[in-house]
Amino acid sequence: MKHLFLILMLFFGQLIFGQKNFLDQPYLETSGKADTLVIPDKITININLNEADTKNKISVEEQEKRMESALKKLGINTEKDLSLNGLSSGFKTYFLKGQNIIKQKNYSLIVRNAVTAGKVLMALEEQGISNVNISKLEYTKEEELLLALKSKAVLKSKLTAERMVKALNQKLGKAIFISDENNAYPQVTPMMMRSTKAMESYDATSEAPIDIEFNKIKYETFVNVKFQLD
Repeated sequence: MKHLFLILMLFFGQLIFGQKNFLDQPYLETSGKADTLVIPDKITININLNEADTKNKISVEEQEKRMESALKKLGINTEKDLSLNGLSSGFKTYFLKGQNIIKQKNYSLIVRNAVTAGKVLMALEEQGISNVNISKLEYTKEEELLLALKSKAVLKSKLTAERMVKALNQKLGKAIFISDENNAYPQVTPMMMRSTKAMESYDATSEAPIDIEFNKIKYETFVNVKFQLD
Protein backbone atom coordinates (compact mmCIF):
# COMPACT_ATOMS: atom_id res chain seq x y z
CA MET A 1 0.00 0.00 0.00
CA LYS A 2 2.87 2.36 0.85
CA HIS A 3 4.52 1.54 -2.48
CA LEU A 4 1.29 2.39 -4.34
CA PHE A 5 1.03 5.69 -2.47
CA LEU A 6 4.63 6.59 -3.36
CA ILE A 7 4.05 5.75 -7.02
CA LEU A 8 0.94 7.93 -7.14
CA MET A 9 2.75 10.80 -5.44
CA LEU A 10 5.60 10.52 -7.93
CA PHE A 11 3.18 10.44 -10.89
CA PHE A 12 1.20 13.49 -9.80
CA GLY A 13 4.40 15.32 -8.90
CA GLN A 14 5.74 14.80 -12.43
CA LEU A 15 2.39 15.85 -13.91
CA ILE A 16 2.31 19.09 -11.90
CA PHE A 17 5.95 19.76 -12.74
CA GLY A 18 5.24 19.24 -16.45
CA GLN A 19 2.28 21.60 -16.34
CA LYS A 20 4.38 24.20 -14.53
CA ASN A 21 7.12 23.88 -17.13
CA PHE A 22 4.55 24.34 -19.89
CA LEU A 23 3.09 27.45 -18.26
CA ASP A 24 6.53 28.88 -17.52
CA GLN A 25 7.55 28.74 -21.18
CA PRO A 26 7.08 31.94 -23.17
CA TYR A 27 4.54 31.15 -25.86
CA LEU A 28 2.21 32.76 -28.34
CA GLU A 29 -1.30 31.41 -28.94
CA THR A 30 -3.04 31.97 -32.27
CA SER A 31 -6.09 30.51 -33.96
CA GLY A 32 -6.96 29.57 -37.50
CA LYS A 33 -10.12 28.69 -39.40
CA ALA A 34 -10.75 26.87 -42.67
CA ASP A 35 -14.03 26.02 -44.36
CA THR A 36 -15.42 24.73 -47.64
CA LEU A 37 -18.64 23.69 -49.37
CA VAL A 38 -19.16 20.26 -50.90
CA ILE A 39 -21.94 18.60 -52.87
CA PRO A 40 -23.53 15.69 -50.95
CA ASP A 41 -22.79 12.32 -52.54
CA LYS A 42 -24.92 10.11 -50.29
CA ILE A 43 -28.63 10.93 -50.11
CA THR A 44 -31.04 8.93 -47.98
CA ILE A 45 -34.65 8.77 -49.15
CA ASN A 46 -37.34 7.53 -46.78
CA ILE A 47 -40.19 5.64 -48.48
CA ASN A 48 -43.38 4.77 -46.62
CA LEU A 49 -45.77 2.20 -48.09
CA ASN A 50 -49.15 2.40 -46.46
CA GLU A 51 -52.42 0.74 -47.40
CA ALA A 52 -54.29 3.73 -45.97
CA ASP A 53 -52.82 5.92 -48.74
CA THR A 54 -54.85 3.91 -51.27
CA LYS A 55 -57.95 3.60 -49.09
CA ASN A 56 -56.95 -0.04 -48.49
CA LYS A 57 -57.47 -0.89 -52.18
CA ILE A 58 -53.83 -1.73 -52.94
CA SER A 59 -51.89 -3.96 -50.58
CA VAL A 60 -48.47 -3.14 -49.22
CA GLU A 61 -47.15 -6.22 -51.02
CA GLU A 62 -48.34 -4.86 -54.37
CA GLN A 63 -46.87 -1.44 -53.59
CA GLU A 64 -43.54 -3.13 -52.81
CA LYS A 65 -43.53 -4.82 -56.21
CA ARG A 66 -44.29 -1.56 -57.99
CA MET A 67 -41.65 0.29 -56.01
CA GLU A 68 -38.93 -2.27 -56.73
CA SER A 69 -39.82 -2.40 -60.42
CA ALA A 70 -39.69 1.41 -60.73
CA LEU A 71 -36.32 1.60 -58.96
CA LYS A 72 -34.78 -1.15 -61.08
CA LYS A 73 -35.85 0.67 -64.25
CA LEU A 74 -33.71 3.58 -63.03
CA GLY A 75 -30.72 1.26 -62.73
CA ILE A 76 -30.78 1.21 -58.93
CA ASN A 77 -29.40 -1.86 -57.19
CA THR A 78 -32.26 -2.56 -54.78
CA GLU A 79 -30.39 -5.38 -53.04
CA LYS A 80 -27.56 -3.02 -52.11
CA ASP A 81 -29.19 0.39 -51.74
CA LEU A 82 -32.73 -0.39 -50.55
CA SER A 83 -33.31 -1.57 -46.99
CA LEU A 84 -36.30 -2.15 -44.74
CA ASN A 85 -36.26 0.04 -41.66
CA GLY A 86 -36.72 -1.69 -38.34
CA LEU A 87 -37.32 -5.42 -38.54
CA SER A 88 -35.56 -7.38 -41.27
CA SER A 89 -38.77 -9.17 -42.21
CA GLY A 90 -42.50 -8.71 -41.80
CA PHE A 91 -44.37 -5.45 -41.37
CA LYS A 92 -42.82 -2.66 -39.41
CA THR A 93 -46.04 -1.47 -37.78
CA TYR A 94 -49.72 -2.22 -37.65
CA PHE A 95 -52.47 0.31 -37.14
CA LEU A 96 -55.88 -0.60 -35.81
CA LYS A 97 -58.55 1.55 -37.38
CA GLY A 98 -62.08 0.53 -36.49
CA GLN A 99 -62.29 -3.14 -37.38
CA ASN A 100 -59.55 -3.00 -40.02
CA ILE A 101 -55.84 -3.63 -39.65
CA ILE A 102 -53.92 -1.19 -41.83
CA LYS A 103 -50.41 -2.30 -42.74
CA GLN A 104 -47.39 -0.22 -43.64
CA LYS A 105 -43.69 -0.67 -44.34
CA ASN A 106 -40.92 1.87 -44.20
CA TYR A 107 -37.86 1.71 -46.47
CA SER A 108 -34.61 3.64 -46.80
CA LEU A 109 -33.04 4.15 -50.21
CA ILE A 110 -29.51 5.43 -50.85
CA VAL A 111 -28.74 7.44 -54.01
CA ARG A 112 -25.60 9.36 -54.95
CA ASN A 113 -26.80 12.63 -56.46
CA ALA A 114 -29.72 15.04 -56.71
CA VAL A 115 -30.54 14.06 -60.29
CA THR A 116 -31.12 10.43 -59.32
CA ALA A 117 -33.08 11.53 -56.25
CA GLY A 118 -35.41 13.57 -58.46
CA LYS A 119 -35.89 10.64 -60.84
CA VAL A 120 -36.71 8.36 -57.90
CA LEU A 121 -39.33 10.74 -56.53
CA MET A 122 -40.94 11.07 -59.96
CA ALA A 123 -40.90 7.32 -60.65
CA LEU A 124 -42.49 6.55 -57.29
CA GLU A 125 -45.06 9.30 -57.80
CA GLU A 126 -46.02 7.71 -61.10
CA GLN A 127 -46.73 4.52 -59.17
CA GLY A 128 -48.87 6.44 -56.68
CA ILE A 129 -46.24 6.19 -53.95
CA SER A 130 -45.86 9.75 -52.73
CA ASN A 131 -45.30 9.39 -48.98
CA VAL A 132 -41.60 9.99 -49.57
CA ASN A 133 -39.04 12.40 -48.11
CA ILE A 134 -35.34 13.21 -48.22
CA SER A 135 -34.15 12.37 -44.71
CA LYS A 136 -30.36 12.77 -44.80
CA LEU A 137 -27.53 14.31 -46.83
CA GLU A 138 -23.93 13.12 -46.38
CA TYR A 139 -20.46 13.46 -47.87
CA THR A 140 -18.62 10.13 -47.91
CA LYS A 141 -15.10 11.62 -47.90
CA GLU A 142 -15.73 13.66 -44.77
CA GLU A 143 -12.71 12.40 -42.81
CA GLU A 144 -10.25 13.21 -45.60
CA LEU A 145 -11.83 16.62 -46.05
CA LEU A 146 -11.60 17.49 -42.34
CA LEU A 147 -7.92 16.50 -42.23
CA ALA A 148 -7.20 18.80 -45.17
CA LEU A 149 -9.11 21.63 -43.51
CA LYS A 150 -7.21 21.14 -40.24
CA SER A 151 -3.89 21.39 -42.07
CA LYS A 152 -5.04 24.57 -43.77
CA ALA A 153 -6.22 26.07 -40.48
CA VAL A 154 -2.93 25.23 -38.73
CA LEU A 155 -0.95 26.91 -41.53
CA LYS A 156 -3.11 30.02 -41.16
CA SER A 157 -2.47 30.00 -37.43
CA LYS A 158 1.27 29.68 -38.01
CA LEU A 159 1.29 32.51 -40.56
CA THR A 160 -0.49 34.78 -38.09
CA ALA A 161 2.00 33.89 -35.36
CA GLU A 162 5.01 34.52 -37.63
CA ARG A 163 3.75 37.98 -38.55
CA MET A 164 3.13 38.84 -34.92
CA VAL A 165 6.58 37.80 -33.65
CA LYS A 166 8.27 39.52 -36.58
CA ALA A 167 6.83 42.81 -35.38
CA LEU A 168 8.31 42.05 -31.94
CA ASN A 169 11.69 41.12 -33.41
CA GLN A 170 11.43 37.62 -31.95
CA LYS A 171 11.60 34.12 -33.38
CA LEU A 172 8.77 31.62 -33.49
CA GLY A 173 9.57 28.20 -32.06
CA LYS A 174 7.87 24.83 -32.35
CA ALA A 175 4.20 24.20 -31.64
CA ILE A 176 3.75 22.96 -28.07
CA PHE A 177 -0.05 22.60 -27.98
CA ILE A 178 -2.80 22.21 -30.60
CA SER A 179 -6.56 21.88 -30.16
CA ASP A 180 -9.26 21.72 -32.81
CA GLU A 181 -13.02 21.83 -33.27
CA ASN A 182 -14.97 20.65 -36.30
CA ASN A 183 -18.45 21.57 -37.51
CA ALA A 184 -20.58 20.32 -40.38
CA TYR A 185 -23.73 22.01 -41.61
CA PRO A 186 -25.61 19.75 -44.04
CA GLN A 187 -28.42 22.34 -44.22
CA VAL A 188 -30.97 19.56 -44.65
CA THR A 189 -34.60 20.50 -44.91
CA PRO A 190 -36.70 17.32 -45.19
CA MET A 191 -38.40 17.55 -48.57
CA MET A 192 -41.88 16.06 -48.66
CA MET A 193 -43.60 15.29 -51.92
CA ARG A 194 -47.17 16.31 -52.61
CA SER A 195 -49.80 15.07 -50.19
CA THR A 196 -50.55 11.36 -50.60
CA LYS A 197 -53.47 10.41 -52.77
CA ALA A 198 -55.23 7.26 -53.92
CA MET A 199 -53.48 5.54 -56.82
CA GLU A 200 -56.58 5.28 -58.96
CA SER A 201 -57.07 9.06 -58.94
CA TYR A 202 -53.48 9.91 -59.91
CA ASP A 203 -52.90 11.57 -63.29
CA ALA A 204 -49.25 11.19 -64.34
CA THR A 205 -49.53 14.06 -66.85
CA SER A 206 -50.99 16.57 -64.40
CA GLU A 207 -47.68 17.88 -63.07
CA ALA A 208 -44.18 18.53 -64.33
CA PRO A 209 -41.29 16.25 -63.28
CA ILE A 210 -39.85 16.87 -59.84
CA ASP A 211 -36.74 19.05 -59.94
CA ILE A 212 -34.51 18.86 -56.86
CA GLU A 213 -31.42 20.87 -55.98
CA PHE A 214 -29.72 20.42 -52.62
CA ASN A 215 -27.76 22.99 -50.69
CA LYS A 216 -24.08 22.17 -50.40
CA ILE A 217 -22.78 20.88 -47.08
CA LYS A 218 -20.60 23.38 -45.25
CA TYR A 219 -17.62 22.02 -43.31
CA GLU A 220 -15.47 24.19 -41.09
CA THR A 221 -12.70 23.59 -38.60
CA PHE A 222 -11.11 25.80 -35.95
CA VAL A 223 -7.68 25.31 -34.38
CA ASN A 224 -5.86 26.92 -31.49
CA VAL A 225 -2.08 26.58 -31.51
CA LYS A 226 0.45 27.55 -28.86
CA PHE A 227 3.90 28.27 -30.30
CA GLN A 228 7.02 28.45 -28.19
CA LEU A 229 8.87 31.76 -28.39
CA ASP A 230 12.64 31.48 -28.80
